[in-house]
Amino acid sequence: MADDSSERTEEPTSQRLSKAREEGQVARSVELSTAAILVVATLFFSLSGNYLFHRLGGLFTSQLQFDRKVIDKAELLPAVFFQSLIDGYLLILPVMVLLAVVALVSTVMSGGLIFSPKMILPKFSKLNPLTGLSRMFGLKALIDLLKTFLKFLVISLILWMSITNNIEDLVSLNRMDLGTAVSHAGTMILDACFWMSMGLVVIAIADVPLQHYQVNKKLKMTRQEIKDEMKNSEGRPEVKATIRRRQREMANNRMMEKVKDADVVITNPQHFAVALSYDPSSDGAPTLIAKGTDELAMRIRDLAKEEGVHIFEAPDLARALYFTTKLDHPIHEGLYHAVAQVIAYVFSLNQTYAGAEGIIKPSLRIPDNMRYDENGFLFK
Repeated sequence: MADDSSERTEEPTSQRLSKAREEGQVARSVELSTAAILVVATLFFSLSGNYLFHRLGGLFTSQLQFDRKVIDKAELLPAVFFQSLIDGYLLILPVMVLLAVVALVSTVMSGGLIFSPKMILPKFSKLNPLTGLSRMFGLKALIDLLKTFLKFLVISLILWMSITNNIEDLVSLNRMDLGTAVSHAGTMILDACFWMSMGLVVIAIADVPLQHYQVNKKLKMTRQEIKDEMKNSEGRPEVKATIRRRQREMANNRMMEKVKDADVVITNPQHFAVALSYDPSSDGAPTLIAKGTDELAMRIRDLAKEEGVHIFEAPDLARALYFTTKLDHPIHEGLYHAVAQVIAYVFSLNQTYAGAEGIIKPSLRIPDNMRYDENGFLFK
């Protein structure tokens, strides 16, 4: 059986995708940006083209009319020329801003917004003739050639249909006055641009998933690369710390789910909390199903209150249970008597709803060799 560990058959990992984004390797569809710009430009000129061209015509006309003061003083001409440039620029500024926003939004839609300084740095590998030939005659170059040829066919077909359908109107333009002819020609041009933009939209719809497929295929990894990445990642201190933190969180969450099944929670009352479960029908000792200090202890107490689990304050017993008993293990035999008194007291409270005030809270005695302080040291 052939070894396929060197074949790129595995999906890229999140680390590989993140590194690719840093290097600017994301799916970008030029066809989507082109189609979006043409569609918006066509709509813009359809709605406000008459006003825009009327203003432009007025601006050109005004430049052919000179004030006598300007004619007599040639030094005023630069200022007049500069003002004309400003007026023209302000007139076309809205459409320029609009198309720039459309270009940016369409680019973000296809691959997200990223800034990669690595993309503008020179790459000496591109000077390799063999690499250049592989780009010129590779599969990507062939696909780009087919897309270019398809766009040429679509645009040519739409222009041919537009000319064919409007041939009589085109011939009759020379018999119209200038204003009517310009308006009529503008309508035909906008109509042709609309259908060209629709053709480019169809191409863009097919190009966007194609670009994502090509980038994903390029970033695919071999099994050995995934193994090496996992080894490198797990060896990093911050990754190890993150893994340990998540493991602790998952363990704590599983532990907290068991608190609702506890028979009693014994507290310090602030710094320690342990939850015990006991099955009277079995011969086993009570089991410690949850324990914690400080913030985790507070969470155990709060959850016990919500679930109606009795909370018993016994500082010495809580510390002894915390330091001598592992999670999900029976309690230490030296604490049998004290815990039995607590459980008997709690069971009595649960069974006696009326007159519970008469039940006396037990006085517990903890063995001297199991009396711990808050730091886990035995009292001397």
